[in-house]
Amino acid sequence: MLEADVAVVGAGAAGLSLAHRLTGHVPGLRTPSVVLVNAPPGPLRPPPRTWCFWEAGPGRFDEATTAAWRHLRVRPRHGAPVEADIEPLRYKMIRSEDFERLVDRTLADSPNVRRVEATVERVEAEGSAHGGARLHLRDPAGRPEVMSARWVFDSRPPLSPPRARTRLLQHFHGWFVRTAHPVFDPDTVHLMDFRTPQPGHGLSFGYLLPVSPREALVEYTEFSARPLTASGYTAAVRGYAEDVLRLGEMRVLATETGVIPMTDAPMPRQVGSSVFRIGAAGGATRPSTGYTFAGLQRQTRAVAAALRHGRRPVPPPAHSRRSRAMDAVLLRALDSGRVAGPTLFAQLFSHTPMAQLLRFLDGHTRLAEDLRMVRGLPAGPMLRSAWELPLLPRRAFD
Repeated sequence: MLEADVAVVGAGAAGLSLAHRLTGHVPGLRTPSVVLVNAPPGPLRPPPRTWCFWEAGPGRFDEATTAAWRHLRVRPRHGAPVEADIEPLRYKMIRSEDFERLVDRTLADSPNVRRVEATVERVEAEGSAHGGARLHLRDPAGRPEVMSARWVFDSRPPLSPPRARTRLLQHFHGWFVRTAHPVFDPDTVHLMDFRTPQPGHGLSFGYLLPVSPREALVEYTEFSARPLTASGYTAAVRGYAEDVLRLGEMRVLATETGVIPMTDAPMPRQVGSSVFRIGAAGGATRPSTGYTFAGLQRQTRAVAAALRHGRRPVPPPAHSRRSRAMDAVLLRALDSGRVAGPTLFAQLFSHTPMAQLLRFLDGHTRLAEDLRMVRGLPAGPMLRSAWELPLLPRRAFD
């Protein structure tokens, strides 16, 4: 039977980040034995994708960073764009393949962390006085195995989403393209471009991450109740690239597709005496935007520190109670149709310095700053949404 102090289930951003933080010996602190359990190639393994976040100065994962920008642009449906230099912050993009290679190099030199390729079929408490859990695995050949661990950190999406008052989806499809001619400004990210056709429910926008004058990630994103079909995504990205950006002749190098729940549901971070959830499964996603990478870094940093100091490693909330409450009001206003999404976000960016907005999304603003920021939003619809939220039942969503 396999044994370890720590079992990390899932090798997406959260699992890889926690394993990376637990590698090697730190003088004066504990060195737990760690097994990172990754699903074999197939439907249970997450597809390649990109993660974006912002931070000031050099970062832990800069070696895997594809590009970094200090200039952001938001384009309303009509009128002049909102542009800003976010110095001292940098908006950074990491591709999952590069991130995994970076972590793998670290794990290869670490005697206390190893990877196991297997499907986790269930996790059950051991019932001993010291806690712990058993993981029932199945290896790539289909053979059953059992693993014992003192602590388990599960980053897989829950089988049943928690009950919520509001649940939208952020779903997107993107193309990594190379154009025949230099058409991109490699210094500027198009964070939200609302010149896309708007759906009947929710909102849509284009997203442009240029990595050179001829190469970029061109993406179509919707906040709505249901994903599109494959052909619908293709038509939407093509329309944004050809009709809005007018990129001309181009070649598609790779694609990415994703669906991120945007919900006010409480995401349980502890599901057993020794079993915890991390990453998106543990509430690391910011409900109003879908950004997850920075939140899961705060979680995994705290968990790794607790394990090394011998403390109970309960993942902390990735976002403050005030931030989650404000997000719940915004999601309700969008889902109810009381506010037009493109107009609301355009107002938000035009009335608030962009660097302050990014600090708000990371939970680093004071209450007075938050109040000044929301002052420019439509008061009636937002207040009505805030008033009715406590009266709404939490319900299950498909």
